[in-house]
Amino acid sequence: MRILIVNPNTTASMTQKIKQAALGVADTGTKITAVNPLTGPAAIQGREDGEAALPGLFEIFQSEIIENCQHDMVIVACFDDTGLLELKKRSPVPVLGIGEAAFYTAMMVASTFSVVTTLSVSIPVIEENIQNYGFATRCAKVRASEIPVLELENNQPDTVKILEEAIQAAITEDQCGAIVLGCAGMVDLAESLSKKFKMPVIDGVVSAVTFCEALYKAQNPKPN
Repeated sequence: MRILIVNPNTTASMTQKIKQAALGVADTGTKITAVNPLTGPAAIQGREDGEAALPGLFEIFQSEIIENCQHDMVIVACFDDTGLLELKKRSPVPVLGIGEAAFYTAMMVASTFSVVTTLSVSIPVIEENIQNYGFATRCAKVRASEIPVLELENNQPDTVKILEEAIQAAITEDQCGAIVLGCAGMVDLAESLSKKFKMPVIDGVVSAVTFCEALYKAQNPKPN
């Protein structure tokens, strides 16, 4: 199967990090293509950035899916699920958001989850998505680590420590059973954080790829 991953921001290094994480969990027969717009915000931090990213996102979707669809599934790789519902309406193939996929995964492994995202400006968008998806009763809290998105590209020990402190606060204060990482830029940290905290720490990119493959198999069952 063929998955198109669209990172709605313009930071190519993040797109490559997302692609590598996707390749790490994808089946051998799955082809991963990852792209990002050439114009728009370098990071999506809150509603204003999300709206600014829509023209570039929709342009990629028009050329790659509407006009020349060679993909079986599409993943929008922004935790805010930027433009997701609009793309679902227009798409001839399934479109998944990494926020959406992460929430479903969290609810499968725990009764409640907390989200640890980047900046406080992102909290209202994430809370609104959770409410609109009907998941509010399962989400204990959406928290901000106050780490700017692009600082995650440097993977500095101090940055990881701040994120770990925010996760520990969520575990202690929210009494949640799972942590959802609220940014695609955290994709390379989920495994080590799960081991450190001995509980599910969920990344949306890995979740979305896994769901895409399961959906494809369900729609295209192999004959007995």
